[in-house]
Amino acid sequence: MTIGVMEVNLVDAHGLKKSDLLNNIDPYVLVQYRSQEYKSLIAKGSGSNPKWNQKFTFRVEYPGADDQPKLVLKIIDHDTFSSDDYLGQTTIYLKELFESGVESGTSELRLQKYRVVDSSSHSFSGDIRVGVTFTPRVETEFYSQDFGGWKESQR
Repeated sequence: MTIGVMEVNLVDAHGLKKSDLLNNIDPYVLVQYRSQEYKSLIAKGSGSNPKWNQKFTFRVEYPGADDQPKLVLKIIDHDTFSSDDYLGQTTIYLKELFESGVESGTSELRLQKYRVVDSSSHSFSGDIRVGVTFTPRVETEFYSQDFGGWKESQR
């Protein structure tokens, strides 16, 4: 099993569908990988074309319990006086990214657009731009010997 770090670069979205007829949307993103979840900042007043420019770091164990690891980005409209509205989501499958990172020491899904889909109606709801990198943690032989709870360097 390989343990590593996945960094998600959440940049912006374009053409998000409005959930409120009268008000502008104030979107945020729930970024989910397995049981780990982050919430982006709320892009207040940005409407259908929000910008976040945020990075999130996840701990990765590969291979894990699931055959097809994935990153799920759920776009939500923040509402002050009512419950938040779901706008749509995108799923990025990560198996090839992780395999490539284990082989070469690091791998990257360059910044690109992903389609946002409303899962209830299966309709297109805009685009979101995201980049993902994966870097396995490297354990060298230099640090690998344990002696009585202490690690001793080889000189």
